[in-house]
Amino acid sequence: LYYSGGAAQGVAYSDVGVNSLQQYYLSHNPHFSLIQKENPDGSRYPELVVKTPLDREEQSCHHLVLTAVDGGDPARSCTTQIEVVVADANDNAPVFTQDMYKVSVPENLPVGSSVLRVTATDLDEGVNAEITYTFINIGKAVRQLFKLDSTTGELTTGGVLDFEERQSYTIGVEAKDGGRHTAHCKVQIDILDENDNAPEITLDSESKHILEDVKLGTVVALIKTYDLDSGLNGEVFCQLKGHYLYSSSA
Repeated sequence: LYYSGGAAQGVAYSDVGVNSLQQYYLSHNPHFSLIQKENPDGSRYPELVVKTPLDREEQSCHHLVLTAVDGGDPARSCTTQIEVVVADANDNAPVFTQDMYKVSVPENLPVGSSVLRVTATDLDEGVNAEITYTFINIGKAVRQLFKLDSTTGELTTGGVLDFEERQSYTIGVEAKDGGRHTAHCKVQIDILDENDNAPEITLDSESKHILEDVKLGTVVALIKTYDLDSGLNGEVFCQLKGHYLYSSSA
């Protein structure tokens, strides 16, 4: 709490007796009051005291008027301005714009690609409002896949994502201000499948020799197909290609 103006220190007055300084008055303010005290020599002086809690985030500066009145007839008075500047205390915790951030990204993103940015704000000012972002409660493998800028809150890829290895990640992030206050949020990253796998074909069983008079519809081979991708990327269409040998008689 800072004061400007000389009123809180008292007022010099040259008259004596009933004509001397008799009373101080303070303009109305719900946060401050005036206590009048007396020196051993009988002179009076005021003390400005705080009577209700101050909140810098609600009002950072208070303007007061102190009036000194003597006991003469007519009474004479003088006024002075008091400016009370409320200094910031670290009494506010950071707050994230969302409790849960969700994003979907394709697999095989280049390393260093931006995923999203988390944002927290703090009503304090200066050092008390400076926020540092860190990961919390994540394993070493996930920490290698994702990087977090401690100043901006930007989340980027630190390794290659693979849908076939893992389809989703949930990561905890902490925001800490310049003091002891913290806030937490979660980031859910869903990995989208890319058509990056070729289908595989295997013959489960096959006939090595087929009789020339084999019946139409006879099973020659059982064919299995498999694709690591999902959805449309994992659907396999089979097509026969090649030459068909046949003979005809005249």
